[in-house]
Amino acid sequence: MLFQIKSYLKFLWNSKNEHGVHSPFVFNLLTKCFYDKKPKPEYSILKNYRKSLLENKNFIEVTDFGAGSKVFKSNRRQISKIAKTAGISPKRAELLFRVTNYFQSKNILEIGTSLGLATSALALGNTNATVITLEGCPETANQGQLQFQKFNFNNVDLVISEFEIYLQDIKLKLETETKNFDLIYFDGNHSKKATLAYFELLLITITNDSVWIFDDIHWSQEMEEAWKIIKKHPKVTVTIDTFQWGFVFFRYEQEKEHFVIRT
Repeated sequence: MLFQIKSYLKFLWNSKNEHGVHSPFVFNLLTKCFYDKKPKPEYSILKNYRKSLLENKNFIEVTDFGAGSKVFKSNRRQISKIAKTAGISPKRAELLFRVTNYFQSKNILEIGTSLGLATSALALGNTNATVITLEGCPETANQGQLQFQKFNFNNVDLVISEFEIYLQDIKLKLETETKNFDLIYFDGNHSKKATLAYFELLLITITNDSVWIFDDIHWSQEMEEAWKIIKKHPKVTVTIDTFQWGFVFFRYEQEKEHFVIRT
């Protein structure tokens, strides 16, 4: 906790809003998407999706393949508490919806479904998109699938798999096929090793317009180290640090530039 407080204070000291940004691409993204305060009808769907989970008092046995939980001490967890403490916040879900809608991403990959709170935002952001979402825990995935059916998210394909196994399989297939992801949301394993492994495995899918979002880049010193390595990668041109998320772009026409932005 002390580490995150220090990281946040450092973030506040270095962060700017749209007035400190000279890149037209980033300026437009901030003013037309990040800071868009207009109400959206989809927000009520996101709210109801969350409400249905918060009202679910059933327990499931969670199989945790990632860096573990800072909240839960046991793998037997109540669905309502998972939604309350481990899921994406309402504000972040709305931002994720706006980002997906702004870029009109068609092929979307999410690493780490959990109960589908973020998945719902991705699915609503572009209802014509195909959202592939990966979850390692069968019981958690089952709850997510029930939610998707309940809310008629027919553009979501939930895959139960250990992440790296699935991504290695994707990489092998893509060496002989042409398949790209327009948007990837990384929210699966908050460790440096896993994050960098996923990053390297999925580089084969990038295009000039790819949008990658890494969750919890300041979750630990390890994750901050991973974020620094990602920023320095030669294929990465633009990054935006919003503290909770790290946005990565591969726009060939832009000079390498890093932004620290308050949202």
